[in-house]
Amino acid sequence: MLKIGGLEAVLTGFFSSSTLWPNLVVTDEMRSRAEAMLDRVGASMLRDHRFGEMSSGQQRRILIARALVASAGCLLLDEPSNTLDLAAQRELRALMRTLAQQGTTILLITHQVADIIPEMKRVVMMRDGRIVADGPRATLLTEDRLSELFATDVRLTHHEGFFHAW
Repeated sequence: MLKIGGLEAVLTGFFSSSTLWPNLVVTDEMRSRAEAMLDRVGASMLRDHRFGEMSSGQQRRILIARALVASAGCLLLDEPSNTLDLAAQRELRALMRTLAQQGTTILLITHQVADIIPEMKRVVMMRDGRIVADGPRATLLTEDRLSELFATDVRLTHHEGFFHAW
């Protein structure tokens, strides 16, 4: 279990390290930026909590802040809603929307259609390591396209800008 707190976990993003080793120098500017990223992702209250004792949803927020701290321009998320309960999934998607609306580019890899937030206008579909479709989300997120992609019968609903498949 990681013994570092939320703030320290975010600070490791400056060094691409798993911990703050003694040879790493954290400047006041870095600390200020890390605090700002905690605020940005709604995790200020976690600054002193031990990372290993946080819920999966809290850890996601810290890891997103960590990813953004050194360069807030782009965020790569790979299956971000895995292990999250329904409330945490909703919070994650709201955070993704806020970040996208603030200008952060989000590259998302997911099997969960509901993770594709309304701000994402382009979808690239892959199967067996190959691109099978690339285009506007409205064109690609259809029952027929998803059924073909997943090789199973897919039903799709649309609610408040989100698609839900089952």
